[in-house]
Amino acid sequence: MKRTGISIVALVMVMASFAQTKSSTKKPTSSKPAASTALTMKTPLDSFSYAMGMSVGKFCEQQGLDAVKTNLLLKGIGDAMNPKGKPMMDEMQANMVMQSYLGELKSKKAAETKLKGQKYLDSVAKQAGVVKLPSGLQYKVLKAGTDTAHPKVTDTVKFHYMGMFTDGTEFQSSYKMGEPLTHPVNQLVPGWTEALQLMNPGSKWRLYLPSHLGYGDAGSGSTIPPGAVLVFEVELLEIVNKR
Repeated sequence: MKRTGISIVALVMVMASFAQTKSSTKKPTSSKPAASTALTMKTPLDSFSYAMGMSVGKFCEQQGLDAVKTNLLLKGIGDAMNPKGKPMMDEMQANMVMQSYLGELKSKKAAETKLKGQKYLDSVAKQAGVVKLPSGLQYKVLKAGTDTAHPKVTDTVKFHYMGMFTDGTEFQSSYKMGEPLTHPVNQLVPGWTEALQLMNPGSKWRLYLPSHLGYGDAGSGSTIPPGAVLVFEVELLEIVNKR
């Protein structure tokens, strides 16, 4: 529900550990494929190095990277850790290059995801009982509340919710966590902030959020893809305090 960010600097910090263990590569003298050598971890440095490698791999996976040129990766690490080395770019340039590349990658993936999501939203808009607002938010009332009050944007509310992707896959649920959440209305994603002000305590709605009313092109960590359309079932329990 809340927006999150990702630090690009973390990748630079993690990758630096690779230069501690250098390995030489020679062409095999035989035309047959070289036999693979099983790696073992005999020292704390071995374990540390492998663990840091896993961190780099996990970071790349979370950013949606499915390929990295390892020869340049290793050269960059070696150049950065060599006091007498001459890197091909300075640290500021390196950060700008990574931010730019990851940004373009996310935008591309977001565009593809939003195109699929829009087709889904178009089909939902035709369903009975679904209301579409000018912002792009769509909702369906699952249960009407009896309270006549409505939260203001400055209020804090208590609610239960379940979040799903358009294929019905659930990614989060306060019901499964065992307790409702209490949160200011104006500190949630735009689609929630808009919908909650229309709801009244005791009501339960299904919200259909286009990406610009959710987590946008950035997504949220490894859970919410860039440009994703999200579906939420929200049960407003009470207005905790009014301002």
